[in-house]
Amino acid sequence: MVNAAVIDDLKARLAEQAGAEGFAAIGFAPPGNDAETGARLDTWLEAGFHGTMGWLADRADVRRGPQAMWPGARSVIALAMSYAPAVDPLTLAGQPDRARISAYAQGRDYHDVMKKALKRLARWLVAQGEAAGLDPIQLKVFVDTAPVMEKPLAALAGLGWQGKHTNLVSQTHGSWLFLGAIYCDVPFAPDVAHDDRCGSCRACQDACPTKAFPAPYQLDARRCISYLTIEHKGPIPLELRRAMGNRIYGCDDCLAVCPWNKFARSAACDQAFLPRAELAAPRLAELLSLDDASFRQLFSGSPIKRIGRDRFVRNCLIAAGNSGDAALASIVAGLRSDPDPVVAEAAAWALRAISSEVGEC
Repeated sequence: MVNAAVIDDLKARLAEQAGAEGFAAIGFAPPGNDAETGARLDTWLEAGFHGTMGWLADRADVRRGPQAMWPGARSVIALAMSYAPAVDPLTLAGQPDRARISAYAQGRDYHDVMKKALKRLARWLVAQGEAAGLDPIQLKVFVDTAPVMEKPLAALAGLGWQGKHTNLVSQTHGSWLFLGAIYCDVPFAPDVAHDDRCGSCRACQDACPTKAFPAPYQLDARRCISYLTIEHKGPIPLELRRAMGNRIYGCDDCLAVCPWNKFARSAACDQAFLPRAELAAPRLAELLSLDDASFRQLFSGSPIKRIGRDRFVRNCLIAAGNSGDAALASIVAGLRSDPDPVVAEAAAWALRAISSEVGEC
């Protein structure tokens, strides 16, 4: 028979240990399938808002809740690390010769940092459970690479709420959080789910340059700059290119304008997520010159590396076209003969855009 007092004590000490491992927040959610989460997922997929991310639909059945993936789960430990930037991500909007990289991708790859911390915390939990006389604890650790609905789980665990931009918002940390989860067979008491506190605010909706929010709490990924620059492999749709501006990897606009960010503290950011100097405000001219080897070297240990040189240069070419900077014309022209047809097409478009005084190309 499980001793409730032992479980409660372990829960309290686990929260303290999570802080020692660099986590900014921890909460506990029930393991059952959540009907509201499943219904929202179905509606989103049926609308085609996932674009070419077929893997979301392929495993939709196990995204409905922890026990849909692992029937042995008896609780979910939701955890978050802060990457709150010290500098407003919108400051580079008026510098077209510079490239804008999402704040989360300017430091080390969060997958690696969080996975290591989660594993250390998991090992601590197993050892403490053994010391307390519990049966051997079974658990699973996840960071954004499995069919886990991290944001709804974090909301159920009381870490925050899913805002109108669909990302998690915390009263303490604003919108700047990486999320991870530990599924385990220990019946920790769940925390209270967080109330939605967006109110009548629609700052994130109004800030989106490509109008990717058809309604509050709905994201059409096919129009989202993060999707277009990271997940989308083909040519960027013509009608969205101008709106991308100088954003070459991800987009922070809907997060950056959230009023709750005034409570975020950049000092709480894990040192691993601090921006690398060469990625904080890189020059487009230098990025356009990257071949595969130099791309891999520059982005070693960065989440940007996974999209590959071709997709990255495609993004930079769109930014070059939007810059109107004639100084970039020479290097852009050279990329019209790039072996990758998507890069070559983007270069041709960018060269026409640079040469054009007004209008779309």
